[in-house]
Amino acid sequence: MRPHARSRSLHPEGAPAASGRPSAGWMDRRFALLGLAALAGCGFELRREPELPFKTLALTGFEPNSPLAAGLRRQIKRTPVQLVDDPARAEVVLEVLHEFRDRTVVASTSVGQVREFQLRLQFDYLIRTASGELLVPKVELRLARDMNYTEKDALPKEQEAANLYGAMHSDAIAQVMRRLAAVKLPT
Repeated sequence: MRPHARSRSLHPEGAPAASGRPSAGWMDRRFALLGLAALAGCGFELRREPELPFKTLALTGFEPNSPLAAGLRRQIKRTPVQLVDDPARAEVVLEVLHEFRDRTVVASTSVGQVREFQLRLQFDYLIRTASGELLVPKVELRLARDMNYTEKDALPKEQEAANLYGAMHSDAIAQVMRRLAAVKLPT
């Protein structure tokens, strides 16, 4: 037995025990409150939709049924900006120069069975005024995701590829929206 060993009793409500020291539960609550106060004090807040500094926007150069165009339209409808079909009537024009998705084999077995794919999204665009003045020069956006593959799971892997492309589209749309929010219109 250790000399001077004391037993501590914890009070059920977390108040200080007979020894005068706070219980473990009370300390945990104090640290949790301290953490919440630190988050509130640092300016933490949830991400909001970017505020776009213009009133009208035209999207040009997209392929028919482009998932990027559909996603951008959805995001822009959540803002006060109005989408117009005629680029001559828009304050800002987002012009797509190149939009391409592909899949390449990264790893295969000695007999040619695919073991890993790389999914890629290439998206090149510029932002200009209706009169042609460049607001944002050509942006080359390149996104890639690696995906393991087995032939026996071909159908679920196709769904996984669709989900990965969807995630890349969401990432690309968020990046484009941030670029649009940073546009400085000529005075």
